[in-house]
Amino acid sequence: MKVGLLYSRIRRDEKLLLNELRDRDHEVAKIDVRKQRFSLSEPPEEFSDIDLLLDRCLATSRSLYASKFAEAYDVPIVNEPETAEICADKVKNSLALEEADIPTPNTEVAFTKDAALKIVEDFGYPCVLKPVVGSWGRLMAKLDTRDAAEAVLEHKETLGHYEHKIFYVQEFVDKPGRDIRVLATDGEPVAAMVRSSDHWLTNAAKGAETEAFELNEEALDLVERASEAVGGGLLGVDLMETGVDEDGNPEGYTVHEVNHTVEFKALNDVVDVDVPAAVVDWLETRAEEAQQ
Repeated sequence: MKVGLLYSRIRRDEKLLLNELRDRDHEVAKIDVRKQRFSLSEPPEEFSDIDLLLDRCLATSRSLYASKFAEAYDVPIVNEPETAEICADKVKNSLALEEADIPTPNTEVAFTKDAALKIVEDFGYPCVLKPVVGSWGRLMAKLDTRDAAEAVLEHKETLGHYEHKIFYVQEFVDKPGRDIRVLATDGEPVAAMVRSSDHWLTNAAKGAETEAFELNEEALDLVERASEAVGGGLLGVDLMETGVDEDGNPEGYTVHEVNHTVEFKALNDVVDVDVPAAVVDWLETRAEEAQQ
């Protein structure tokens, strides 16, 4: 098959995928999204004869629009624009999980600083303020006191961009110093890891320690349902344990986010599964389905 890789920077994740695709003698077209022009009617020349596009754009805005144009050109793309749109926006993400009756942290949204402060006070301290669009734990704030809440909310209100005036407030989940990242293809887990840290943010991008994790039946069910809730595809499902027993076994989960341009290099380093090989297996299946 011929795979088009949409990118703005080739990171280690993309190199792993490119190596696997080439090892299987698939033709690969590396398409730098920064150099493309998207007509309303005619696809870019680089899109010709593509069996499947793989969106690996770093910037959310580029990812959303490039995938939408691909759909308009009838070029199969992973992930599809509807999935990307839900996953890229934390409000839409939370609404999709709630609608699917998937346990997710209590969340409220306000459009003014005063209304957001009332949410914070009702939730109690600590609670978490997140940007509606963002990744790697950036611009997230744990609010421990009213003074901190007032300062952060005022700062966001004066930043200017309209997204900063959408105050996404979430209850603080007292997780056991870690969260769980699952890489899944249409709801089928490829591999999972825990990300542990003394800091309340446990993102691998923030330096969390990672190790392989075995999913129990409850977690497997949640991953499948969360994937379906956002439209399926190549996804990163993030779970938090809501409690553990005396032996350290999970006693419940909450799904706080599903990611659509998921990174997996840290996961590949700690699990026995060949993650890029499993992803390419799935891409081959998607390409075959698209040709039928």
